[in-house]
Amino acid sequence: MFTAVNTSALNVETFSSNKELTVHKRFTSSFSQSGHLNTHMRVHTGDKPYRCSVCNKSFTRSSNLQTHKRRVHSNRRPYDCRYCGKLFKSSGDLKSHVRTHTGAKPYSCRHCSKCFTFYTQLKTHLLKSHNEGTWFTCHTCQKKFTLTGTLEAHLLRHEDVKPYVCEECLKCFYTAGELKSHKLRHTDVKHFCCGKCGKFYKHKETVVKHFNRCYGVVLFSDIFCGN
Repeated sequence: MFTAVNTSALNVETFSSNKELTVHKRFTSSFSQSGHLNTHMRVHTGDKPYRCSVCNKSFTRSSNLQTHKRRVHSNRRPYDCRYCGKLFKSSGDLKSHVRTHTGAKPYSCRHCSKCFTFYTQLKTHLLKSHNEGTWFTCHTCQKKFTLTGTLEAHLLRHEDVKPYVCEECLKCFYTAGELKSHKLRHTDVKHFCCGKCGKFYKHKETVVKHFNRCYGVVLFSDIFCGN
């Protein structure tokens, strides 16, 4: 037998280990293993047992922590865009980026004919145009956000908490994106690669000029737009 925590806020049952499915009755979700249920329960309890050793940010899943370390604290970028040479840490990030060149819009609204490049754009559209979904509101200034992550980053500014620290100069930042931009001042890592000759550059402006020379009569704007 295994037992999920019983609180006044959640209706959680005791389940037998020989059952094929573990059912979280209040939310009608099914799980094949007790471990899956325990992981799911963290969504409701807010428990985040996996902590990053670099910035102390916590996560509900071990896989989320590993993704965070790869995207935020690692400089390895093995995936390059064939349109503009920008480098990415994961194939998923590259796939999303390529849509900005090809114009692909795989996310369509079920209420109207509008389509979107990114899922976050669709989610924002559903909230603003069709009142579908949940707004996340700042308790300090009442500003509303479509994503919990965006609200969390916003709250850090009210609390004046800067968890992202540059290991070179110890300057602190509110978000990983701000730290990422700052780090370019301290490194010679070249994130932009020419898709034709493989030469790397530190700044986008430099690779733009190189593209025009490397591709001859083909304009960089044509490559960038995927035409």
